[in-house]
Amino acid sequence: MIHTDAWVLHAGPKGADLQGRPAGRLHRETFSFTEPGEDEVLVEPLYGSWEANIEHALSRSPIDVCHLRHEEKAVMGNLGVVRVLDPGVSRLLREDDICMVMPFARRDRYGYAELIYAYDAPGTVGLLAQRTKIAADLLLPVPENTRYSLGQWAAYARYFTAWDNWRVAHGCWSTQMGDQDPGEHLVFGWGGGVVLAELELAKRAGFGVAMTAGSDRRIAELERLGITAVDRRRFPHLAHDPERPSPDPQDVARYRDSENEFLSAVEHLSGGTGVAIFIDNIGAPLYKATIKSMARQGVVTTVGWKHGMRTFHLRASECINRHLHVNTHVWRYGDSAAIRDYQESTDWMPSIDPAGVYEFDEVDRLAKDYASGAIDSYFPLYRVNEA
Repeated sequence: MIHTDAWVLHAGPKGADLQGRPAGRLHRETFSFTEPGEDEVLVEPLYGSWEANIEHALSRSPIDVCHLRHEEKAVMGNLGVVRVLDPGVSRLLREDDICMVMPFARRDRYGYAELIYAYDAPGTVGLLAQRTKIAADLLLPVPENTRYSLGQWAAYARYFTAWDNWRVAHGCWSTQMGDQDPGEHLVFGWGGGVVLAELELAKRAGFGVAMTAGSDRRIAELERLGITAVDRRRFPHLAHDPERPSPDPQDVARYRDSENEFLSAVEHLSGGTGVAIFIDNIGAPLYKATIKSMARQGVVTTVGWKHGMRTFHLRASECINRHLHVNTHVWRYGDSAAIRDYQESTDWMPSIDPAGVYEFDEVDRLAKDYASGAIDSYFPLYRVNEA
């Protein structure tokens, strides 16, 4: 057995329904796992990327991952950069290789993810530990002599996910609007690291691009990148719960005012036509506003569900307006090396402030800051071991 220092999530009480299920927290303790098998490699995590799936695991929504895995406790953290300590029998890797972790614990015959490493895949030990083991074919080496820091490479997953989602969403838009000049159409996103990376691709494809931001620092970052920033503080009551709408007339009026302000902003940016491709990774609370802002022949695209999985729309209206709905998850395993090489060769990389990286001792604070929205960076990172 191998024993390591880790941040561990324990299973919640059995039998609790979704509403009554208490949220979990990470416990700093010694975690033990079996020696690596023939297809596995012993590694030490260097940097990890804090992803929404960790928050989903902590909130036990939509599932209690420990119960799903039939385990009493588990170590999360499935995206980041590691150093190979013992490559075992692998011929692809060497001791001290620096690699990115591809989260495909199980993939289908076409290379798309079915189970995610260190989330819903049983027996996997994530990067929130000072030692772990990973299948050798899930390790993609960082380019030798790279121009970028390991902190920048640790944020790769948002870029890999954006690359895949943009490829599909743009392709869908082009099936109906391929003869149109992209410069006359708007791509819009609610915010977040994946959206930021995807809007950079849309900008390179010639589209007008815009994104919401809720702080002066984030607005400045978007402007630096040539992305139009829309201050979401202009419409503070835009969130709408379609399953439990408020009966209070004042709440309804506040929502309507925020919605009108948002739609006015979109009308101004799009020249009155609406959003051609809307990147909505939030989900239910903002979905009503998303659909109302869409152009005809527009595409609604998403890679996740940060706040609410179930969305509602009027099917007849979506058909009449020829809206296409794209849903993707991570990326295709076989594209990993090509996306990495595109990043290295085209400078499609994040800006990372080293002072904003959380240390391993601060992971509990990172979890709280992420949940409360107190992190300014689009790419929250934690450092496990010194690079």
